[in-house]
Amino acid sequence: MNGEKKSPAALIVGIVLLVYALILKRHEAAAIPGFLMELMNYLKAGKTVDTQVGVGIWAGTIISLFGIWNLIQPAMKSKFDMVVRAPMAGAGMMIILAYLCRFYFEPIFKLWGKAAESALGFNFATIFGLNYILLGVLLGLVWVNTIGVPKWMQSGVKTARLAMKMGVISLGAMYSITELRYLGAMSFTMITIFVMGTAILVLWLSQMMKIARPLAGVLSAGMAVCGVSAAVAAAPVVKARGIDMAYSIGMLLLVGVVGLFTFPPIAKIVGMNELQFGAWAGTGILNSAQVAAAALIFDPHTIETLKVAEIFNITRILFLPFIVIILAIWFAKGEEEEEVGKVNLGRIIIDKFPIFVLGFLIMFALSSTGVFTPKGHVLYGKHFYNFKADEKRELRTRDLKKVQAFIESGAVTEPKVKASLEKLVADRQITSTEQTDFVLKAQDFTKDKDLKKVFKEADKKVQAKPKTLEVMREYMMWFFAFGLIGLGMQITWQTIRQAGGKAATIGIIAGISKAVLSFFVVWLFIKGTI
Repeated sequence: MNGEKKSPAALIVGIVLLVYALILKRHEAAAIPGFLMELMNYLKAGKTVDTQVGVGIWAGTIISLFGIWNLIQPAMKSKFDMVVRAPMAGAGMMIILAYLCRFYFEPIFKLWGKAAESALGFNFATIFGLNYILLGVLLGLVWVNTIGVPKWMQSGVKTARLAMKMGVISLGAMYSITELRYLGAMSFTMITIFVMGTAILVLWLSQMMKIARPLAGVLSAGMAVCGVSAAVAAAPVVKARGIDMAYSIGMLLLVGVVGLFTFPPIAKIVGMNELQFGAWAGTGILNSAQVAAAALIFDPHTIETLKVAEIFNITRILFLPFIVIILAIWFAKGEEEEEVGKVNLGRIIIDKFPIFVLGFLIMFALSSTGVFTPKGHVLYGKHFYNFKADEKRELRTRDLKKVQAFIESGAVTEPKVKASLEKLVADRQITSTEQTDFVLKAQDFTKDKDLKKVFKEADKKVQAKPKTLEVMREYMMWFFAFGLIGLGMQITWQTIRQAGGKAATIGIIAGISKAVLSFFVVWLFIKGTI
């Protein structure tokens, strides 16, 4: 709305979504080939039709109704109008862009990458992670820096951050106690080292380059913890000015964007697994949205990498209060004439602490108590069935023979892994929760892709798939797809240019140091799988 009190934008966007969904539904129901269905089959996206129809009908209906309301009754200045009505047109447009990236652009790049593999020697779409997540960020970035974001879309684009936070909150329901215990201990150790180390490095470089203390403080918080959010939280305690924030935000965005586009291809080239990349991205990339984006670029079809990355990221965010307090003390000692006691640290920490982290923890707590799982499922490790003999969960005889031959080859050197494989052969299926971790770890002892598939299949056969979690996972992926297009639309060249000379130098040095050192720590010391 924003000055266009009777804009038809929301109604037009809603009708486009509805018409598209209804055409797809008609073709699917009547088995009529049609151009769209033929295109879907060519792109091998036929299995996504139900999702496209469902999201299109629901989103199209809601946005159309708001569009009619906007035409009948001009927008008022109430909070509801600003928060709900105004964003509808822009939000609908980003859903359309998410459709294009997820169901059209990604399949097209997959086909092109595969077609060019014989000539190039590698699949460029796979190496560079050209999936709908990365394509969405790129589409948003190109859009804002070429045609710009029209007024009727601006409010919708601003909801991207909310969508990302909703995605992270939903992700909390996908964890189990065992995963959090395993990843939490690992992430706490790494994050402690890198958060404190980065903060100290930035402050030291700032002193060496004679950067003003307020600018040094916000740079230190942003580089050490979680990007712009941490810089904003630290700004009051170090008396940062507007120009300090402009330099810091520009630099943090610059470093974050570089990490977003370089981490996934580097990881694929060196052969990182989901656990390793999640740990690296969650430690080395600054912004929460960029951490999620990098994890989904690396592994867009499962959420395993995302789960690891977000545990590291949330562990890092939990350090925010401590960094703010440390910076307050540091600033007070260096600025004797300032009465830092006037700053209410407790109020700042409460006001600026990311609330979505609490939402994530609440969803995890609910998941741990079995709220999202059917009765009879065991909540230990992943979501497993009760471990009783069941022919449906047995491996095929030929696969069991492969496992037996692998055991006899002597390739497995770890006693617990070998014992778990022997038990798998004897029982023809996984029969305990502990066994699943060791069966999956057996993948580290072989390069045989077929054998790795056998281990994954054995694990898959004992996993429960609660319908509630499947639905939540699908909505979570839409939150991320939507939010990351909006993220791209907030990356302007003008903002990046605001980094400033010395601020950018410090950020680049600290960012590269953090990325490189965390890479080697992960590569050398994290060898397991999820």
